[in-house]
Amino acid sequence: MNKRISTYAFVDASNLFYGGEKSLGWKIDYKKLLIYLKDKYHVSKVFYYAGIELNGFFYSILNTKPIDLNVLLAFYRKKNVEQRKVQRVKFYRKLQGFGYGLRLKPVKIFKDEKGRISKKANCDVDLTFDMMRLKDEYKNAVLISGDGDFAILAKYLISIGKKIHFLARGERTAREIRQLAGKSFQDFHYLREILKFKEE
Repeated sequence: MNKRISTYAFVDASNLFYGGEKSLGWKIDYKKLLIYLKDKYHVSKVFYYAGIELNGFFYSILNTKPIDLNVLLAFYRKKNVEQRKVQRVKFYRKLQGFGYGLRLKPVKIFKDEKGRISKKANCDVDLTFDMMRLKDEYKNAVLISGDGDFAILAKYLISIGKKIHFLARGERTAREIRQLAGKSFQDFHYLREILKFKEE
């Protein structure tokens, strides 16, 4: 049995960064975030959960291999996909280069009877699955989310001896998460000067 103390971080991107820079009020430097997690919590692995639009690119979640971002980017360019979506893929590729373990889920697109389009890529199950699947590999975890749906997961992990640190935006953090976290909660807004992206 591996008795080495490890700390893994799990980033729920949609919860923490919902609305992007306009919602948060400042732009995050993801390289700085990774350094912060390693320095503050001694994190050895960081998993990042988010949705990705495929725009006709064939990929199934049943595939054993993750989406190849270079192949997807080439597909986007060939199909003249709008620049905003190309930049998103480049962003994910940059995160990968920094050392984030990407857990990207294809966005599902729905159209209602009035023709209105909605998009969905909820990664809560994926994050929960990984935290449970990998629980014998880590002693401590940093859950970067304030989503109350994770309360039962965190409660269980704490009950079996895991130390869970919570890093989230105060105004988007559920009461149950606050109660579970206690002093292990860190409001993301207080890290602005540490993690803010500065234009060169």
